Amino acid sequence: MIYLFIGPPGSGKGSLSKLCVDKLDWAQLSTGNLCREHIARQTEIGKQIDFAIKSGKLVSDKLIVDMVRDWLEQSFSQKGSVIFDGFPRTVPQAVALEGLLNRSFSSSKLKIIRFFLDDDVIVDRLTNRYICRNDACQAVYSLAEGSTLAPKKHMVCDECGGELIRRSDDTEASIRERLKTYHDHEHNLLDFYRNNGKKVLELSVAKPLDRVFEEFKVLVGLGSL
Repeated sequence: MIYLFIGPPGSGKGSLSKLCVDKLDWAQLSTGNLCREHIARQTEIGKQIDFAIKSGKLVSDKLIVDMVRDWLEQSFSQKGSVIFDGFPRTVPQAVALEGLLNRSFSSSKLKIIRFFLDDDVIVDRLTNRYICRNDACQAVYSLAEGSTLAPKKHMVCDECGGELIRRSDDTEASIRERLKTYHDHEHNLLDFYRNNGKKVLELSVAKPLDRVFEEFKVLVGLGSL
């Protein structure tokens, strides 16, 4: 089973994915983390991604799909279920993924989960978001008051002891611009799946993470509250 997590930045796709990995023994594919890993290892794909970023260009859909294909070939058979965290982001990526799965992973089945959350809540979440500086870790935390994602030690990663930093683009103006772009792509992406007979399951993610996890399991038929 492949679960597609579709949702805006800050909606908790990565946090829910981590819970599924830890508690359900699933695998997680995050294209953002994969890009950083390839760049750090200086693979051929990583060199091309690094060049695109440093040239101020968008990473092409072909490069992203090549990276996903490489990951699937190495990891798909090792776990019973896989989460695609934020992939595909565009209709061309979705078309390429359909072709890839039909050619090489025809036994797989898709479940599409759309995360929804008010934009103002997302802005509040992301302006309080901090990540581990360690490229091999990239754990995500929140310094918002009362957050369950707060680090145990101030500005120190629970996982590896690395320093926590704030992303340079986690400012309100930048976040709202990213959300505008995201919503344009999301509308087209959801239309693509619905027009191709795929059911899109809706998950409200405004609640605490443990509650979202329980509701997610019910939504996909894995358990009851």
